[in-house]
Amino acid sequence: MTKEKKYKPFIRDDVSGKIAVYPGTFDPITNGHLDIVHRSLEIFDKVIIAIAINHTKKALFSLEERLEMIRACFPDNDGRIVVDSVDGLLVDYAYTKGATAIVRGLRAVSDFDYEFQLGLMNRRIERDVETVFLMTGLRWIYISSSIIKDVARHGGDIGGLVPDHVCEKLRNIFMM
Repeated sequence: MTKEKKYKPFIRDDVSGKIAVYPGTFDPITNGHLDIVHRSLEIFDKVIIAIAINHTKKALFSLEERLEMIRACFPDNDGRIVVDSVDGLLVDYAYTKGATAIVRGLRAVSDFDYEFQLGLMNRRIERDVETVFLMTGLRWIYISSSIIKDVARHGGDIGGLVPDHVCEKLRNIFMM
């Protein structure tokens, strides 16, 4: 007896190649995020960097600013990187975009607990979308967008931890 495929209320976009979605708030994007994107491109044909809209968080940068900062990180984009935003269930978004995976970066074991639960829930909702965990490169393991903002807010040096154009935007906000 074969298992019947469940009905999906979404229509998938035109799909070619293996696509992954890399979600986050990216407030701001860091060199750790960029490391995950570049390493994801070694596994997938296309990576969609999806800014997750979180209505409960107050972002430092507007959605438009974050989209612009991320796009500026990939000036010679050959179409393998797409920058977008998502409001709603990430797994539904990934499915509609034809993604076979959601990429999540892990810095520590503490990240894994939460990410594992999310991955299991996403798997329950949509079996055609896997969750892929990539360990953050050792040189970026201690940074997060929150830590970067806090250091910048207090006048610390964030050079080399974020792209130069992001560093400049943070300096302008916090008048470093």
